[in-house]
Amino acid sequence: MRKILCILSLFVVCLHFNQAHAQRYLPGMKAIQLTAGMADDFHWSDKSDFAYHIGAAYSVYTKNANRWVIGGEYLEKRYDYKDIRIPVQQFTAEGGYYLNFLSDRRKTFFLSAGLSALAGYETSNWGNKLLQDGSTLLNKDAFVYGGVLTLELETYLTDRWVLLLNVRERALFGSSIGKFHTQVGVGMKFIIN
Repeated sequence: MRKILCILSLFVVCLHFNQAHAQRYLPGMKAIQLTAGMADDFHWSDKSDFAYHIGAAYSVYTKNANRWVIGGEYLEKRYDYKDIRIPVQQFTAEGGYYLNFLSDRRKTFFLSAGLSALAGYETSNWGNKLLQDGSTLLNKDAFVYGGVLTLELETYLTDRWVLLLNVRERALFGSSIGKFHTQVGVGMKFIIN
């Protein structure tokens, strides 16, 4: 029994030290990701404006862990008016390129900067311009367009699952809630192949 236990222990130690790590971010690899986070003022207080965003994207990798990204995002910002909160929503599509400029030797952490074009639609209070107290919203639904600059940190949890942390600055023209929105988000990426 002691001999079998010793052989099994040696086998487990050998397996641990001889692990093969999958190659990461090779040209042509594809991934999908989901992200969510806060926008603008970054607070949850009931007495202040509140904004959040969620998004999904598809990535295709090129040389040096750089990637093309195409995706969509939903951003909602709520404004206080008397005793209610009026939501303003933006639905945007994104297409851009992310340049990897820093990674560790073991290819576990990647820091990338991205520049993307945005286009979408903005609506206030889901299109309902008449409020409960009889007031009328004056801002109109509109098409929005612009760009986004992103700084993103990726860290591998397993060979296929990646944790994302990002900071984004969106510039949108045609919007009634301001041209610039700073976003901080967290997400998960799954490497497809």
